Amino acid sequence: MAIRKHIRNPLEWTAEHVAGVHMPFERPASSQVSGETPIFASAPEIRRIRTDDLVQALSKGWDDLGAYRTDVIFICVIYPIAGLILSRLAAGYDMLPLVFPLVSGFALVGPAAAVGLYEISRRREEGRDISWVDAWKVVRSPAFGSILGLGLLLLGIFLLWLGAAYWIYLVTLGPEPPVSIGAFVSDVFTTVAGWTMIVLGVGVGFLFAVLVLSISVISFPLLLDRDVGVYAAIDASIRSVVANPGPMAVWGMIVAGGLVLGSIPALLGLIVVMPVLGHATWHLYRKVVAAP
Repeated sequence: MAIRKHIRNPLEWTAEHVAGVHMPFERPASSQVSGETPIFASAPEIRRIRTDDLVQALSKGWDDLGAYRTDVIFICVIYPIAGLILSRLAAGYDMLPLVFPLVSGFALVGPAAAVGLYEISRRREEGRDISWVDAWKVVRSPAFGSILGLGLLLLGIFLLWLGAAYWIYLVTLGPEPPVSIGAFVSDVFTTVAGWTMIVLGVGVGFLFAVLVLSISVISFPLLLDRDVGVYAAIDASIRSVVANPGPMAVWGMIVAGGLVLGSIPALLGLIVVMPVLGHATWHLYRKVVAAP
């Protein structure tokens, strides 16, 4: 009797990739091209950079945005998010204390959300013909399981940040929800409890930001470029921060400042800020990690 071939559905395919994440965690660093046998290699070499390199990375990121108008992609992301937040505020003010943590949380999940932008920059670097569809071809990467696993890690950190932010609100201005936006703003800036919430929130948020910057500043582009495994990618990212504390601190401030400025006009500025930072991160990776 002939054995019938089983055609996997998307859920089985995704589960297979997630289940396979442990393999890149456990194996030595490797480099792999689609359809080829993995080539095991030593840990990526980290180079020293200067603040001038950050400027060049941002300039190249702006060029990538201008060439492929990836801001249009983010219109499809930012508008729905802004709409959900505003509609929830219209229904009640219990969500109000989490608006700032939600917006600032873009910095925590941004490295994962920008993977498609890294792919576009990578393909442009290779001189290929590119369209917006190419951003989704990251799912064909040999390291997609590792990319997915690292993305889930950042999502978990983001949820922890929201939980921490809400707890800070409960022990300062809470537990009752604000009665209005005006009353909430007044309580935040004119009361001791409000300033306590600000200080605690900024301090805890800074720790979360440093953690995410350390483990992800170059790890996603590295995984997309070389299938080194999650451990090796995180290790390389941490080593890049340790080797370049000054420039990486400046990069962190650029990212944070850009997200804050982009969020002020009802999140609309993020439509430009996030693509530029995403493309620039790929070029920053090229400057930090030496070619194999």
